[in-house]
Amino acid sequence: MSDDAMKGHVVVVTGSSSGIGAATARAFADTGAGVVVNSSKSVADGQAVAASLPDACYVQGDIAVMKDVQRIVDAAISRWGRIDTLVNNAGTTAVIPHHDLEAASVDVWRRIFEVNVFGTWAMTVAAMPALRQARGSVVNVASVAGVRPTGSSIPYAASKAALGHMTVLLAKVVGPEVRVNAVAPGLIDTPWTADWDLARQVVQEVTPLKRSGRPEDVAEMILALARSSYVTGQVVGVDGGLSIAT
Repeated sequence: MSDDAMKGHVVVVTGSSSGIGAATARAFADTGAGVVVNSSKSVADGQAVAASLPDACYVQGDIAVMKDVQRIVDAAISRWGRIDTLVNNAGTTAVIPHHDLEAASVDVWRRIFEVNVFGTWAMTVAAMPALRQARGSVVNVASVAGVRPTGSSIPYAASKAALGHMTVLLAKVVGPEVRVNAVAPGLIDTPWTADWDLARQVVQEVTPLKRSGRPEDVAEMILALARSSYVTGQVVGVDGGLSIAT
């Protein structure tokens, strides 16, 4: 799909006040698409991202809260009358060493799954009528931690594994009207990972591409999946080759 074909396209990007989400919002905007920018807490940052784009609006909302989910969807419908792509990027984590089982309490599991799994599901279901009408697509932001024994914590990794499998299951039942894919980033240089110097050094040493990722690297693949009319049910690694090197 060319950039000309993307004009008039409407995308909702959750968790897009910084990092991968903000880069994705900008990538779609560069094609002429209308963009809903969202964050749960970083309101000023989210507003700034939206203001920097030619055709965008900002909606504050927590995808773990059902009324917020509907408000995000309604904002796109109210302004543009459609949703062509939903990018489920909003997520949360807790940095807990995998061996520290006691620290990974049920409360931690519940909080992470409320956003990463349940919130993503709620956003997808709420947007599905508009996506069906537009014959659109969903792109979920999973993680290499969902397919390999790594990640900032076991609950986080498990939530991303669930998200990857959700992607495949949804793709089987919402086609042919809607395609569902996911990206699985490795270590990406975002505010979340700013102090992960040891992990970054390891990635730079062992990956074939010898560097950690940039948000734009992931945004590029998200945009490609939104454009690819014959791709569905795929979880695409964006990790510089980390998954084949370790």
